[in-house]
Amino acid sequence: MRGRAVVTAAVALALGGAVTGSARAAEPVVDRPATASGLYAPSALVLTVGKDTAASVDRAVTLSCAPSAGGTHPAPEDACRELGAAGGDFGALPSALPYTMCTREWSPVTAAASGVWQGKRVDWSGTYNNGCEMRAALGAVFAF
Repeated sequence: MRGRAVVTAAVALALGGAVTGSARAAEPVVDRPATASGLYAPSALVLTVGKDTAASVDRAVTLSCAPSAGGTHPAPEDACRELGAAGGDFGALPSALPYTMCTREWSPVTAAASGVWQGKRVDWSGTYNNGCEMRAALGAVFAF
């Protein structure tokens, strides 16, 4: 009988009641609605640049845009802003290529992005005639 009293007392304490036998109403549990700032779709990418059209990688950075801009990218805020304005579409990044003076040398460069943008899987790559054309076409996102 003593074992049953100890278990009953432990259960009463766990439920917030007193062991003295006096009953008290349980405090209501208040559900707090989730705030919009607490929920976000992840956006984390690995950006790479390599010479030629082969799968070589000369430089790589990480870029995280949600919940805040960060990663090893030298200008994550600018890169996230441009990528967000393009809706995550690398082909729609604001291009300065028509207004940029680049030499016409053939030294192909491949830029690639892999990861997640706003919860959706991303695997993108593009090859450009040279580094100048790549930087002009891809802006701050691949400026590293």
